[in-house]
Amino acid sequence: MTALYEHPPAGLWDVTAPIAPAPSYASPPPATFCPQTTADDQPEPRRNTGMVHQRDILALGGSIIAAVSTTMLLFNFLAPWSGKIGFVAVAFGLFLGFYALLVSTEERGPAVRDRVIAALVHGVAFVLLLALVFLIGFTFERGWSALQHWNFYHQDLANAGPLEPMEVGGIRHAAIGTLWMIAIALAITVPLGIACAMFLNETRGAFTRFVRTIVEAMTALPSIVAGLFILATWILILGRGKSGLAAALALSVMMLPIIIRAADVVLRLVPGNLKEASLALGAGQWRTAWHVVLPTSRSGLATAVILGAARGIGETSPVLLTAGYTTYTNTNPLAGDMTSLPLAAFKLVSSPQNSFIARGFGAGATLLALVLILFIAARIIGGRGPGNLTKRQQRRVAAVSQQDLARFARREAGLEPEEQSAEGAGRRLLSMPVVTSLKVRRRMPTRLPVPKSLPRPKGRRRE
Repeated sequence: MTALYEHPPAGLWDVTAPIAPAPSYASPPPATFCPQTTADDQPEPRRNTGMVHQRDILALGGSIIAAVSTTMLLFNFLAPWSGKIGFVAVAFGLFLGFYALLVSTEERGPAVRDRVIAALVHGVAFVLLLALVFLIGFTFERGWSALQHWNFYHQDLANAGPLEPMEVGGIRHAAIGTLWMIAIALAITVPLGIACAMFLNETRGAFTRFVRTIVEAMTALPSIVAGLFILATWILILGRGKSGLAAALALSVMMLPIIIRAADVVLRLVPGNLKEASLALGAGQWRTAWHVVLPTSRSGLATAVILGAARGIGETSPVLLTAGYTTYTNTNPLAGDMTSLPLAAFKLVSSPQNSFIARGFGAGATLLALVLILFIAARIIGGRGPGNLTKRQQRRVAAVSQQDLARFARREAGLEPEEQSAEGAGRRLLSMPVVTSLKVRRRMPTRLPVPKSLPRPKGRRRE
């Protein structure tokens, strides 16, 4: 480097030397060039993936016709196959093959795979929906001869013999037993399940992991084991006898882990910034859980309760072991045998008499209607999700805003001290039904206590 600049050229380090002028161009620099397009070079029109085109409908219809025709040819002439389920399975497989073949004539590989997967998913969903409709329709069709009589709902089977017509007897005893059992089971499992889910969500430690492991293990507990447990402890050891309460305890053993698991998943979805905002306003951990976490996840907790109730309301073996079976109406869940709708349906369908079989299917249809009513009630109680205020909450927010405007006006006029207005604003802010359903009613201190002397750190300070 030293040898390179030992004898620099003249003018290299001379800052006073004149700067060479910029080169002049005979014409201005060229602008952006846009090539001209002709009629043959028009761009391909963009395809809207959300629209249904005519060629898509033709490919779908042609695939269905080809699949059904080929399946009929195989089952009737070429192969020794039979059965409705096999016919549907083979036809669906051939439909996917024909559909992929027709789509591949106009689309590329990724589009073909996308269409085939979409057809597979929609086909499976349609089959499941068809099975559900068939199940509900078959149940109501077989039990319609019993459902159309009013005595079926307000009479029991005490006076209904094998040869009695449909105008005698009903399922009043089973409906009352089901309502008692599920009401007691929900009264036990809902507070315990939500409290346990809150414990698992708000605390950490070895005991929390132990409780979570037990809950996950109890989720797969067979119903007969729960019935045998209550039979051995409540009936045989304690000598309480069979009753609706014993059946409710057996149902609670099965419903509790379902509610805990579902509620735990829902509580984990609550955003952490909502908890941090509540803690920043001065609320404690459990006050935050009560006034922020639970209201925010109310709709999800209602779904958890529905899942638990659906698990317990359709059980038969625990009720048979712990509550017995009777044809009389028993309104006392603390003593005497009591029947549920699933158990009554099982007993009636097992009878060789057509009238009893119709009553059994009618009991099953009533059970479906009861589950639907419980689902609607739970959704109404659960209310709206976070951020969706009702009319009453919107009016409350508007009223608080008007109060704040009036308070600001009084403070500007000097009619209200600033310290009192700030304290009142803090209390009103904590009681407003904001989008996070924050209802913390706690008096906020306007000033935090400051210690007179700060403790000095131990050890020698570094210089």
